[in-house]
Amino acid sequence: MTMGQQLAPRSSLPQMWPDFLTGQPEQPVRVLLIDDDPHMSRVIAHELLADLRINLLGQAGNVKEGRRLISQNEFDVMLVDLNLGDGTGFDLIEYMKTVRPMAEAVVISAMEDEQHALHAFELGATGYLVKNSWFGNFPQAVLQVVNGGASITPNLARRLLHKFDHPQAHHNSQAPESRSKDKLSEREKEVLKLVASGYTSTEIGSRLAISGQTVNTHIKNMYRKLNVRTRAQAVSFAATRGLF
Repeated sequence: MTMGQQLAPRSSLPQMWPDFLTGQPEQPVRVLLIDDDPHMSRVIAHELLADLRINLLGQAGNVKEGRRLISQNEFDVMLVDLNLGDGTGFDLIEYMKTVRPMAEAVVISAMEDEQHALHAFELGATGYLVKNSWFGNFPQAVLQVVNGGASITPNLARRLLHKFDHPQAHHNSQAPESRSKDKLSEREKEVLKLVASGYTSTEIGSRLAISGQTVNTHIKNMYRKLNVRTRAQAVSFAATRGLF
């Protein structure tokens, strides 16, 4: 279903939104919303339509219609529920990464579960939002991921970071050469923890008193060491391998 503009009045552009960031009124971020809960869809659509930086292109309530929207629209971000009547959001993330590899996927789910989140990240998602704890922030989540960050519900992010500090015992039994190959430097670990918390390269640079270019160099080195291609995959790999 193609969206109109009748669901919510358009707000003015929030103050202090730098003009170098993606998401400007003249070129808003293009979003698809796929959720089979009518009430939740209305809530999220209302928030997105009220933000001048975002253009809600369309909505769907199942995998079949979601695949059609993905194939027929040029978009930047897909917000997708995991539990859909004819399949799962995981199916749509995989399909999206095949058809629109540059687009971002953000999960919106009622389940605050580390394993679901890690699986979504492994498939290429860059966000995981627990529905009942994210009201009022869906536009923020969209803008975070298109500007190089990750968007994770804070309580869930905290639990994922806890996994870094308390790796499972079997991870410590890896062969020394395997652990050495994947080992990150202390600075790379600092950068990865901030990536996991949703900070952009510029924000990480400010916190660590280094340039954004240096941050990106660290991230590229992490990709190479971990054999991954996205920030979310790096976070997921580090969490499951106990690299912290």
